[in-house]
Formats: sequence, structure tokens, C-alpha cells
Amino acid sequence: MTGLTDLDRRLLSALREDGRASVASLARRLGVARATVNSRLDRLIATGTITGFTARVRDEVDPLAIHAIAFIAVEGRSADKVIRHLRGFPEISALHTTNGGWDLVAQLRTESLGGFDQVLGRIRGVEGVVNSETSLLLSSVLR
Repeated sequence: MTGLTDLDRRLLSALREDGRASVASLARRLGVARATVNSRLDRLIATGTITGFTARVRDEVDPLAIHAIAFIAVEGRSADKVIRHLRGFPEISALHTTNGGWDLVAQLRTESLGGFDQVLGRIRGVEGVVNSETSLLLSSVLR
């Protein structure tokens, strides 16, 4: 998709707030017809702008979960291959390219420190990963 309209951006914003919102409630919120919301959703999905829908779980429901940010350096031009490989890790909730000293930033979530140690080992074992640094997230002060 080459460009998003203002309506597309407002629709995406509404879905980020409540991915379970009905088409009717989205239409009311955006001030457009339900058919308009349906056609925009269909187009955003068909073009790959919306890649899927997911559930977000409140942190306090699972207070023992381990959350972390991993900074990853990759070798030469292997970033695309590394990204394809890391996409298959269920512990990675988000993966970003970045500038600066690191090539990728991954948001991690595991159920235990043992699981966290294992996923770090798997990340470091990916062909093309040459270095990583990870920080555990202790408490959220702004959301």
C-alpha cells in the first residue's frame, strides 16, 4: 500500500485501542457508513497493511511473566534472513529495525527466567546474529 488516508489512520487507531470493536461501533466513532468501514478493512487486510489481529493481556493477570527488550546486531546484509527466522519465535511480541549501534530491537515475553535464558540462546544461535544485549523490563511507568 502506497499511502494511508486520514480515515485509514483513524480506523487503525481505533482498532489499536479496541481490536474487538464491531464494524457498527467503528462506523459511529468515525462518522461513516458501516459499508465504508467494511471496505476499508477489506482493503487494509488485502494490501497487507493489517497483518492480523491479536489479544492483549493485562500485565497484572500474569504478574510473573518476564518482559525484556533485546538489541540485536546482524552480520552484513543478513538482516532479512535473520528477521524471517526471528518471526517464528513465539516469545517475540514485536520486532523492529533500528538505526544506531543495533540493527534490530525485539520485545520478548517469557513465563520464567529459564524460558528467558532459552530464548536468548536461540536468538544468539540464529545464523547472522553477531551480538545482542538484553534488558529486563521491571515496571511500567507509562503506557
